[in-house]
Amino acid sequence: MKLFTKYMTRNDCYTAGRKITPKGIMVHSTAVPGVMAAEWFSRWNKSYKAGEINRQVCVHAFVDDKEVWQYLPWDHRGWHAGGAANNTHIGFEICEPAGFSYKSGSVMVGYDAAKQEDYFRKAWQNAVELCVMLCKKYGLNENDIICHSEGYKLGIASNHADVMHWFPKHGESMDTFRKAVKKALENSTDTNTDIGIGDMVEFKDSAKNYYPGSVAVPTWVKNDYYHRVTQTLYKGKPVVKGGKECVLLGKKVKKSGGQEIAGINTWVAKENLVIVNSIPDNKGNRTYTVQKGDTLWRIAEKELGRGTRYPEIKKLNGLTSDTIYPGQVLKLPE
Repeated sequence: MKLFTKYMTRNDCYTAGRKITPKGIMVHSTAVPGVMAAEWFSRWNKSYKAGEINRQVCVHAFVDDKEVWQYLPWDHRGWHAGGAANNTHIGFEICEPAGFSYKSGSVMVGYDAAKQEDYFRKAWQNAVELCVMLCKKYGLNENDIICHSEGYKLGIASNHADVMHWFPKHGESMDTFRKAVKKALENSTDTNTDIGIGDMVEFKDSAKNYYPGSVAVPTWVKNDYYHRVTQTLYKGKPVVKGGKECVLLGKKVKKSGGQEIAGINTWVAKENLVIVNSIPDNKGNRTYTVQKGDTLWRIAEKELGRGTRYPEIKKLNGLTSDTIYPGQVLKLPE
């Protein structure tokens, strides 16, 4: 799963600033054929109060076949359910492919399931992986996941058909989706073993101590910063504390802007951390963490759609040469 973060700071939902303790996840689908995850930022990063948009709506993320875009902090109260689930559930939308239309609100006209099977499977997998990440972060499981139509039946959401107007066309349901999440959770009991030097991570909401038996993790360490892993071994061997394999967090990265500064220099159990792929900066730019083997051309090709746009990355980041290094955080232009 490729996750990008870019908060909709103009949306009235974001500026309301209300927080929740996530108790579940609500799955939606967009009912707007052909509009992919990254495109929703320009559509919804607007103020209803200022007359810039005619809807009061905002979800935590959008998912398509290639990536996930997070537009609200996970613990921010979203406007997605049209009911009490806004107070308890993280909501995300699965983007629907192009090539069909709607009538009567939820009837898909001209939808070719066979033609769209590849798209559906990739989007489905990204949605499963997002749910797995959120379950681990907030101590949830597959039983805490519902779709919008299920929320309506429970009396905690408005009357919408998603996603059960779509999933059955591919032989799926919310029950099979929950089973897929359950299987993924069971098969990834130690998904953070791949955390390595240079990775940017954040603490899971469920993390109470740095490792079993250590002191408590201060609130500011969890809420105000991401962290950069600077060491995974000591004298050539993994570091085990409290019976858990640990990594050293030697740099802090401010969540509000991405500035990298001196870290907490503390060994932390891998199971308490999740990898973060990108963060917003103060100007709303998304960022990219350079991986081994990357070049500016390759990053521009992958993230901006054309390698020839690499000079824009250089200019935005004040680079005087084409030299970059693994772990370096680059701002990306629109």
